Amino acid sequence: MKLDRMETLSCSQPPVSSNGLRLKGKRVAMVTFSSYPADPRPRRAAETLLKEGMTVDLICLRDEKEPKREVLGGLNVVRLPISHRRGGRLSYAYNYSTFILLSSLILAGRSLRRRYDLVYIHNMPDILVVSSLVPKALGAKVILDQHDPMPELMMTIFDLDETSLSVRLLSWLEKWSIARANLVITVNVACKRIFGSRSCPPEKIGVVMNSPDEEIFPFRATRSYPSPKQASTKRFVMMYHGSLVERNGLDLAVDALRQVRKAVPSAELRIYGRKTPFLEKVMGEACNKGLEDCVHYLGPRSLEGLVREIEDCDVGIIPNHQNAFTDINTPTRIFEYLTLGKPVIAPRTLGIQDYFSPESLFFFESGDSVDLAQKIEHVFLHSREAIETAERGQQVYLAHTWSQERQTLLNLVDGLLKADKPH
Repeated sequence: MKLDRMETLSCSQPPVSSNGLRLKGKRVAMVTFSSYPADPRPRRAAETLLKEGMTVDLICLRDEKEPKREVLGGLNVVRLPISHRRGGRLSYAYNYSTFILLSSLILAGRSLRRRYDLVYIHNMPDILVVSSLVPKALGAKVILDQHDPMPELMMTIFDLDETSLSVRLLSWLEKWSIARANLVITVNVACKRIFGSRSCPPEKIGVVMNSPDEEIFPFRATRSYPSPKQASTKRFVMMYHGSLVERNGLDLAVDALRQVRKAVPSAELRIYGRKTPFLEKVMGEACNKGLEDCVHYLGPRSLEGLVREIEDCDVGIIPNHQNAFTDINTPTRIFEYLTLGKPVIAPRTLGIQDYFSPESLFFFESGDSVDLAQKIEHVFLHSREAIETAERGQQVYLAHTWSQERQTLLNLVDGLLKADKPH
């Protein structure tokens, strides 16, 4: 492992006691332009604060069949009827603006009745921090959790240059939004370097990685699984789960499968995630290539459901295209596969190599389906090496389990809320 663990803890305070006394009775408002409980990071953050005795008011999007309001113990959920469909820049701007307006009005009204101690904002968008302005004026602290750097994501989605007006505007909004927060949290050291270089001092940024919750994803030893070659009739299952968008490279995975089938006729690809136009395009291409019998789209799964699917696969693949966003991303899926003892094939990018060495993952050149196919075939033919590599990958995971990342989050929250109090 290349990363010094202390770098991720640079903003942390002495450990918070596990009995929740330091945070008990505190009120936090959490805002996320995503669904609850489907989006893992806001879910983990909300559950962490709840377990430490805080009351959480959560404002989020509403999926079909979900209630508009829901009370789950100390969690009060308000779901706004706004679409999260992918579209053009104007569609994004309209949906973001409507959500910001409604969440701002809700938090302002609630703050006037009873003040919040903390407002916890999840990007995207960065400018969602506007919804915290009234609570902050009344004394609340503000955390901005930067899941993704929006300029890089905009460049990737719309194929823009960093000098374009839209990207420069997002860079300015990022800096403005971060200035409104008392503390910034992000997902890995690559993002911390980016935000620290252009928007705020690095000491204002804490890192809480997207590690899977051990209560959902139990640790499982690699050697408890049979070799994929122990039965000649057994399918060799590659698995992809996550956002079905072009940057994540599902088309590369299908093309790699086409090549792999020549040497591994039993290979198949199982796909999990919400249906998108890009998925329909890729599935059409799979049929054109004669792969309809070995490329299977199986729909979205809950986190709990993903555990069962990962246990039934032979290798997890992260088939990303090369772009400004995926170059700095450290996909949570890597940890999800490793915690269940599965080897992982991932792109050789900065955001992944900050944590993993070639001894702990099988790397391929980002965007190269030929190299991806070669690595898939290698995993199939060298099952002992695959097991040993997955075991070394699990050691990286064990240095970043959610119980440790959770403690980092609690230390950051506790330190922030005590910052202005007299000793």
